[in-house]
Amino acid sequence: MAFSISAKHGLLSSKTSLYRALHRQISPNRIQSVRAASSATADSQLTEKYCLELVRSRDYDGFVSSLLLPEEARRSSLALRAFNVELAQVKDSVSQKTIGLMRMQFWKTAIEDIYRDDPPNQPVTAELWRAVRQHYLTKRWLLRIITEREKDLDDRAYRNLQELEAYSENTQSSLLYLLLESLGLKNVHADHAASHIGKAQGIVTCLRATPYHSSRRKVYLPMDICMLHGASQEDFIRGSREQNVRDVVYDIASQAHVHLQHARSFSSNVPATATPAFLQTVVVEDYLQRVRRADFDVFSPSLQNKNPLLPFQLYLRSWKKTY
Repeated sequence: MAFSISAKHGLLSSKTSLYRALHRQISPNRIQSVRAASSATADSQLTEKYCLELVRSRDYDGFVSSLLLPEEARRSSLALRAFNVELAQVKDSVSQKTIGLMRMQFWKTAIEDIYRDDPPNQPVTAELWRAVRQHYLTKRWLLRIITEREKDLDDRAYRNLQELEAYSENTQSSLLYLLLESLGLKNVHADHAASHIGKAQGIVTCLRATPYHSSRRKVYLPMDICMLHGASQEDFIRGSREQNVRDVVYDIASQAHVHLQHARSFSSNVPATATPAFLQTVVVEDYLQRVRRADFDVFSPSLQNKNPLLPFQLYLRSWKKTY
């Protein structure tokens, strides 16, 4: 049945009224607001991806460990590890200490700005700001990592093992304290475990990097232990595999093992919710076992290859909720 002229007119009037109503609802301000929200979401995704890729390329073990964290802590963990990577690579990426100090100053200022809710327009600081807001992260730990990395720009060997342990506490352990906070946990026993795990991790990192540093004619191993066994810096630069060099590695690796055992002595009092932050113990333990099998020859080719089973071992440890 055909519409009458009046019916058609009424239908057109209704459509016109509907369009006007929609136009009033979607005002220019609202359109700008929607666009701003969409842009913010896109920016957030880009900064998240930037941190993820940075950690995956520069700290693969930390990347896998972060993926195994509970969802609410995963993104913050990647932000913290990206922050740590940014600081760690300053030393190797600058030709003059002054430039390194300027970069460290940037990060000190950035942390202050983050806690004033005014982060710099940079991917890692944007993600770090998000993590700070979400988990109320302690500023002191972030600044302590920067300060210790700044002191490390002096580019000299550790005078003794205690100095290496102090550096590890201020960097690796501080990072673990922040990871615990991202898991919503503040527990004295977990903190004690984190302190020892961080020291073990820092010591192992120093050992693992020895072949790389030696190839650049640099040695950072504790001088007191080297002197104790009559091993010179030149021995390491030449890649010596003599017994005195192995003895140095043995003593240093043994201290990392002691810290790992101390950390595990707290396990009965550490909440199960803290164990995801301690997955790096798998990486530490893996290296210590491999260097022992190599008879503490830090230059052994077997130590230069990644363990292909490590991701599975990390997953298994996370499933068991142990460290």
